[in-house]
Amino acid sequence: MVYSMTGFGRSTKKNEQLSITVEMKSVNHRFCEISVRIPRQWVAFEDKIKKVILQHVKRGKVEVFVNIEGDGLVKRKLHIDWDLMKEYYHSLQRANEQFSLRDQVTLSHLFQLEGVTEIVEEETENEELEQLLLAAVKEAAEQLAFMRKQEGETLLADIQTQLSSIEKSVQVIEKQAPFVIEYYRERLTKRIHELSPLPADESRILTEVAIFAEKSDINEELKRIRSHLQQVVATLEKDEPIGRKLDFLVQELNREANTIGAKANDSLIAMQVVEIKSALEKIKEQVQNIE
Repeated sequence: MVYSMTGFGRSTKKNEQLSITVEMKSVNHRFCEISVRIPRQWVAFEDKIKKVILQHVKRGKVEVFVNIEGDGLVKRKLHIDWDLMKEYYHSLQRANEQFSLRDQVTLSHLFQLEGVTEIVEEETENEELEQLLLAAVKEAAEQLAFMRKQEGETLLADIQTQLSSIEKSVQVIEKQAPFVIEYYRERLTKRIHELSPLPADESRILTEVAIFAEKSDINEELKRIRSHLQQVVATLEKDEPIGRKLDFLVQELNREANTIGAKANDSLIAMQVVEIKSALEKIKEQVQNIE
């Protein structure tokens, strides 16, 4: 099963007091990274949100945006620092005595002094909030996973098309490879006859052909390409994160194609190698977005 790392999900859950909206989007990333943006007073839910998302996402960078609205979510309380107020009061009284002042110290003066009062916000205990929030996260994550699956199916179809193209090129190379040595022998014999009127030394020609055959042998590379292609097909059918393994296999296929191109002294094979490398480049682009 192929999943893309790109997707989007959104969910809104409501009750009589609350309205919670969760949006999440994911993009390519080497690992699984989840960042949650949630109102400060509800940060305690961040780990639970991530656990829900991890049930649907194994790789990619996921950004989560949480908006919580409702009545009575936060209680505002007045906090008075009585000790500090006493310090202010005694200091002002001493100042009056020190400078022979007659100013009266009033409560209104004291309450205006820095640090004496503070408005403290406390979150209310709402048992339904957590359930509503996690339900919204779950639904948004399911939408995200569904979109990633849909895009993954598109990626899979394109990869399969490119694999078919590679298969055709490999078949052409396999058919052409046995004739490369014979063509080389014919060219070598013809060249010798052009350069010298004397009869060609057949044993020397056979030696040169044998050396060429050893250097240009691509049977092992073709076997490895076949093996790698089979592994790619098998990997695409697995129900687990496969992006990294596919990336490795594409690199190996590209390496074998380069070796064939370097060893096989044949224009037709060289053309097929170009076709293989072109298809592999397209697969590589798609693999970068696979979970």
